[in-house]
Amino acid sequence: MAAPADTLHVDPLVWGHGPKVFEAFLEPTCPFSVRAFTKLPELLEAAGPERITIKIRLQSQPWHMFSGVIVRCILAAATLPDGRDAARAVMSAVGAHREEFEFTDHCAGPNMDATPNDIIRRIERHSGLKLAAAFAVPALQKAIKWQCKYSRQNGIHVSPTFMVDGLIDPAISSGDTVEEWMARIFA
Repeated sequence: MAAPADTLHVDPLVWGHGPKVFEAFLEPTCPFSVRAFTKLPELLEAAGPERITIKIRLQSQPWHMFSGVIVRCILAAATLPDGRDAARAVMSAVGAHREEFEFTDHCAGPNMDATPNDIIRRIERHSGLKLAAAFAVPALQKAIKWQCKYSRQNGIHVSPTFMVDGLIDPAISSGDTVEEWMARIFA
């Protein structure tokens, strides 16, 4: 059950507590963002939670047609018990079943007939989480707007984009290995 609007807590999507801060700006249905997302647990393990703080930032992009609905589902999950892990479960579910949330060539295909409620139900089915009530809390909009503003204030326009200690590093790519990421992060 979602918290009342006046007590809504959206768990930060943060893992680790080290001094080196790695922020990944991800769009949940972007194949390159999904590839980067799947590497984050390995990065945390390789670097160690005492050396790195990993922050997921959600970068909704309009050409991914259900991006706004899916981002809201992820943040709704972050309001549930085990918030950040519930949000990660939603991101994992969406990434593992991208074809159910994306359009052919960003403009066609079976999802043309899907509604936001269809998308929420699909995410619930794949993640095992009940999200509809949390999704419907109006105060969740504040967290969504924060994600957008933070990206824009930092000059982030596409996903995935990566920041190290508050600076964008355009040399980091989702196609890099975790070892290559670590070499850039800890350079």
